[in-house]
Amino acid sequence: MFRLFSVLLLIVLFASCNSEYTPRPKGYFRIDFPERAYRTFDQPGYPYTFEYPVYAEVVKDSTFFEDDVKGQYWINIDFPRFNGKIYVSYKDVNNNFDALVTDAFNMAYKQHTSRASGIEDSLIQTPNGLSGVFFKLSGNTATGRQFFITDSTRHFLRGALYFDATPNEDSLGIVQRFLMEDMKHLVNTLKWK
Repeated sequence: MFRLFSVLLLIVLFASCNSEYTPRPKGYFRIDFPERAYRTFDQPGYPYTFEYPVYAEVVKDSTFFEDDVKGQYWINIDFPRFNGKIYVSYKDVNNNFDALVTDAFNMAYKQHTSRASGIEDSLIQTPNGLSGVFFKLSGNTATGRQFFITDSTRHFLRGALYFDATPNEDSLGIVQRFLMEDMKHLVNTLKWK
């Protein structure tokens, strides 16, 4: 019995060595995106309003607590399906416009130049008469999309898209492109109260 088993095992081993191995290319899971539809964020007391996707949730940012008014209008737009968030911060403009713009550029450039293979910035002019800059970061960066929007006299709003995942441009790129359209919609529908 042992000899028969040994002979059969040798035949199987020799027969299996004749085929060539072809490695399969690395792939990622298919992502089915939801249909685009929007609802309005218009909470009492907030100095801004905008439209955001129905497949997202707006959550008050918990970075600041209790009496700290510095972040009282900060929110996160959470995309649970994609494990991502747009962190939205708001600041009043009080003779600090240049510092706010410099901070926004520093957040895009200085924080990510070591990992980014490229950074593009483009001016934004919204239908509501607001202006700002949209940043597109390439490479395996923690954030691929950022923006700031302002009226340059009273209001300054900044947003940055982050994923709770290891940065990988190949796998996150398609989701970033999808959510970029939602970010553009948010910016184009933003109004100050």
